[in-house]
Amino acid sequence: MKIISNLIEAHIFRILKDELEFLLLKRSDDQIYPGIWQMVSGKIKENERAIETVLREIKEETGLTPKQLWAAPKINSFYDSNDDNITIIPVFAALVDDNPIKLSSEHSEFKWVKLKKTRKLLAWPGQRESVRIIAEYFLNEKSFLKFVEVDIKNRSRSLS
Repeated sequence: MKIISNLIEAHIFRILKDELEFLLLKRSDDQIYPGIWQMVSGKIKENERAIETVLREIKEETGLTPKQLWAAPKINSFYDSNDDNITIIPVFAALVDDNPIKLSSEHSEFKWVKLKKTRKLLAWPGQRESVRIIAEYFLNEKSFLKFVEVDIKNRSRSLS
């Protein structure tokens, strides 16, 4: 069995009236897991860093550019019995402005939802826990969690 890390998970959120709203995307019918609601996710390309993947996937799947980006203190994982692999997935939180969404063909629709509904719509427990942790960090001043902010201004210059 191998342990691999070739995927990312990026939870896009905005803050309105002191509440977080998460952007959820519905998988297109011709994709794996058709019809499920999810955050931005994607495969890390060869010689690409996870942070570069996050920025690329957010742009490809939504047309958005994060205002701020954090590596969350959360890692998700799953076991693939076909390949006998355990996949480790870094989790990111991306704050965006309220700009128009431009969906890729991977998704058929989107919606902005509050935490409670987000947790009901996400399919996997690890993803539901990720949004809970993100909301706790950004809404609870006494949070003991430590998010690491990514310098996307300098990073995006190096990606150009």
